[in-house]
Amino acid sequence: MRAGLLMAGVLALSACTPEPEPVEAATEVAAPAVSAADLEAVMEDSAAGWNEGDMDRFLAIYSDAPETSFVGSGGLMRGKAAMEERYRAAYDWSQPDPAERGELTFETEDVRPLGDTHALYIGRYILTYPDGGEPVTGYTSLVFAREPEGWKIIADHSS
Repeated sequence: MRAGLLMAGVLALSACTPEPEPVEAATEVAAPAVSAADLEAVMEDSAAGWNEGDMDRFLAIYSDAPETSFVGSGGLMRGKAAMEERYRAAYDWSQPDPAERGELTFETEDVRPLGDTHALYIGRYILTYPDGGEPVTGYTSLVFAREPEGWKIIADHSS
């Protein structure tokens, strides 16, 4: 008898309970994954800054975050200020003529999305000199992060 009364109570309550409102799907759309063309465009702009002798444009590709890192033959450094100091000491920026710095280009080897907000770029940098000297070249591995201003390098390992 108790079981019957309990069942009748459950049925009565369920008849009085309103139907739940349908849950709408999230309307936020994830940003599309990065493409090679996205990163090649920012790499080309950085190279144009180098070739014009415009340090700010050359370094604009790097995140302003203080933990942004660069690893090269001189070891690990952090932040754009340290990178600027290194480039100013190693290359002549007094003129836009690339005779001393060389003309910079990049060749893309691989681009891989690392989720929706990060990507890995592997490429080759090439510095050619107008006097016909031997080009300087090496590999670079770059981790990019999608920031409000666009794709920015957060880690650079160049050799």
